[in-house]
Amino acid sequence: MNRPVRNFIRAESFPLLVVVVLAGAGLAVLRPEFTKEFNLYVLLFDISGSMLVAFSQMMVIATGGMSLAVGATGGLSAVLAAGLMVSYGVPVEVAVVVGLLAGIAMGFANGFLTVKTGINPFIITLATSAAYEGTNFGITSSNPYYDLPTQFTDFGQARTSLFPHPLLISILVAVALGFVLYRTVIGRSILAVGGNARAAEMAGIHVGRTIVIAHVISGFLAALGGLMLMARLGNGSPTIGSQWLLPSFATVLIGGALLAGGKVSITGAILGCALLALIANGLVIFRADPYWVTFLEGALILAAVGLNQLRSTSTRQSIRPRPQAQPMPATK
Repeated sequence: MNRPVRNFIRAESFPLLVVVVLAGAGLAVLRPEFTKEFNLYVLLFDISGSMLVAFSQMMVIATGGMSLAVGATGGLSAVLAAGLMVSYGVPVEVAVVVGLLAGIAMGFANGFLTVKTGINPFIITLATSAAYEGTNFGITSSNPYYDLPTQFTDFGQARTSLFPHPLLISILVAVALGFVLYRTVIGRSILAVGGNARAAEMAGIHVGRTIVIAHVISGFLAALGGLMLMARLGNGSPTIGSQWLLPSFATVLIGGALLAGGKVSITGAILGCALLALIANGLVIFRADPYWVTFLEGALILAAVGLNQLRSTSTRQSIRPRPQAQPMPATK
């Protein structure tokens, strides 16, 4: 067995890959309709959207925080873009840019308030989530924007065989995030702050600025996910993003990220998205109650948090300095 294969098998995400492959193979054997082209297209589209949501949460978790505003940010960004396109006839390109800028602004607000107030980001994003969601329903009066431009919806629903075109965006984002996190100063700073904020500050890293940047990237990715989902649905629904909270945590934690920060896995997050999508798809094929998806997401989060705690404990024990042997007393 050559070295690349050994390294691949020893990778932390390899067991999760095995689970995903076995789950897919099991569904294919038990339900032949699972392998139909349209079903695989739907499965891949669900994975592509979940990837952006997972990456959005992952950037905040990397700093040792968490964001409850991921769904509200994506939903409000999508609604703002839809309103511009439908009510004011703004060109699609301009409306999309405004939606992405709105996500960046909301992410900046989350990070800025977290840094300046010193309040836990859980509380900050809980408050901003309510504010963004309230603005969303205020703008729409709880009514979706219909008649989106076909130029916009055609891309969201386009596919080549079973490959949805929006999946290409998610793949490009995954590659870009991998480069940013592991090949740039800001990416390494984000992981350093999550690992040990005090040590990062002593090393010359501006902790506050780094946290704000992580939230800004998170807001951008949430907005992109909201726009992609809106393009597929064909309308600007005020409920976009309302079901993102549990999956955003489940996929990242299942993928091997440390809840305390400092360690995330892009490959693991993608596999976590694939696992949840397979579970949801399988329940639909077996005509099970869709609410079981939420139950299983919660169960997976509990399991992932337990595994997370074990990882954190083993990491602390591995870096704990060993006691030095005491010199033997001199004998007379």
